Amino acid sequence: MSFLNQTQPSGDPVSQMEALVGQANNKAGGFSYQVDDFTRLLRFLILGTEGGTYYSSEKELKRENVQSIDRLIMTDQGEQVVDFIRDVSVKGRACKQNTTIYALSVCARSNDLKTKNAAYRALSDICRIPTHLFEFVKYCENESAGSGWGRAHRVAIGKWYNSYKDKPKRLAYHVTKYQSRHSWNHKDVLRLAHIKPETNAISKVIKYIVKGLNEAKSDPVPMADNENVQEVLDFLEGVEKAKKCPRQEIENMKELIAIHELAREHVPTTMLDSIEIWSVLFRQMPMTAMIRNLGKMSSLQMFQSDNQEGKFREDLVIEKLGSKNMLENAKIHPFTIMTAWYQYQAGRGEKGKLSWPVNDRIVKALEGAFYKAFEFVEPTNKRYLLAVDVSGSMTAPVHGSSQITCRDASAAMMLLTTKTEKTCDVLAFSENFTKLDVSATDNMKSVIDKCSRLPFQRTDCSLPMQYACKNKKEYDVFVVYTDSETFFGNMHPSKALEEYRKCSGIRDSRLIVCGMATNGFSIADPSDKFMMDVVGFDTNAPKAMTSFVKGEL
Repeated sequence: MSFLNQTQPSGDPVSQMEALVGQANNKAGGFSYQVDDFTRLLRFLILGTEGGTYYSSEKELKRENVQSIDRLIMTDQGEQVVDFIRDVSVKGRACKQNTTIYALSVCARSNDLKTKNAAYRALSDICRIPTHLFEFVKYCENESAGSGWGRAHRVAIGKWYNSYKDKPKRLAYHVTKYQSRHSWNHKDVLRLAHIKPETNAISKVIKYIVKGLNEAKSDPVPMADNENVQEVLDFLEGVEKAKKCPRQEIENMKELIAIHELAREHVPTTMLDSIEIWSVLFRQMPMTAMIRNLGKMSSLQMFQSDNQEGKFREDLVIEKLGSKNMLENAKIHPFTIMTAWYQYQAGRGEKGKLSWPVNDRIVKALEGAFYKAFEFVEPTNKRYLLAVDVSGSMTAPVHGSSQITCRDASAAMMLLTTKTEKTCDVLAFSENFTKLDVSATDNMKSVIDKCSRLPFQRTDCSLPMQYACKNKKEYDVFVVYTDSETFFGNMHPSKALEEYRKCSGIRDSRLIVCGMATNGFSIADPSDKFMMDVVGFDTNAPKAMTSFVKGEL
């Protein structure tokens, strides 16, 4: 029953002594919606933890982080677990791919034969590039009691390489681009797996890895697979020529990149300070790679408008950033573009010594791309109340995106929600919990100005639900944006949310608390599937929040 239909007199206390349907007692003495093991597993796969908290910083994955898998296998649901992992991975739902790979390794090392076989069958679907394969091997080694490779493990690794049999040149590209990761390389993996190639072209790639190009070319090319084999050998020869190409032969290197579509990883380090080399790489870069490398390319003076070639490259960057089709196809979230915009504008890398002259036209193009990308964010069609910390400490850098302040990150998320959702109210932790007039017509500057003009008060994470209850407002989602102040007063946020559910009748109303400048806090009740903490804030955080709001966690 909603507020609008309530017959209960205004001001009557709402009883907290009874659980709603689907609720059980929680540790705080109230009630919360219980989380089953598949939900815990889904949380781990998408967030990296079972407890409903997303961490922007890397966390070491350990067996105790995903005990739900063991319990599900014990109830004969191991094959469903593997299908679940595959689905999350293939659909790109995980914030970071390492969680799905780790979960797969746990299943592959299970004593349950059906689970183990299902995990190995899913290997090629989940580990789509060599980096993923090496990570899987590393996790399996950590999970294994012994040091040997069993038959099932060897066969699965062999099938991974043979899965490229219809696209052997792609295998050649991958093994030369991703040569080693996580203390593993292809030669070591092949030595332990004893792979039997299923095609002549795959055989050439494997022989190249183990013995080099000359050995791979020494055998006559069989007529049955002539075209694929020759294509693979031509590519591998191009890679070897690139490796040995001396600095003074820039023109030859440019030709090799263009003919064989080589990546940056194929280029000798001694040539990666060449404008000419980067110009060729730049022309075939996808949008995400281009944005990521703008600082490096600017450091080489590639976008100087005082010469014809520099002006051409500058115009090409601006054209790509202004293309709605390219932005839509690249599926880049606005917050990711904002991170690149602020990083580029700073003129220096977040880590290391790289610095560059800032090109004002590119800065404006990145800002424009940020706003254009809002059009391609799918709405959740939920009703939102955003509660924002406006204190001076919000100028602290975000943990996970240090080039952005908490104030600017929260402004970006306010804009994102107001521009994409039909119902969104914004309130500030100011005098009397002040309504903040943020609309779809605002931009970053206007939102930041509105926040800066307000006096602030202490952030109380239970206030949004108390406000909604008192004013009979109907919301599906409450989001708190703060730096590191996750204080609450006389009522715990989980209790306030529980009370709001009872008095509003919105039984699945959700709460997200984002502590952007902290590396640890705990507001969410781990047993309540409708509460979430976000610790720090990186480019994956909006994706995690959207999954939570849509009920995918």
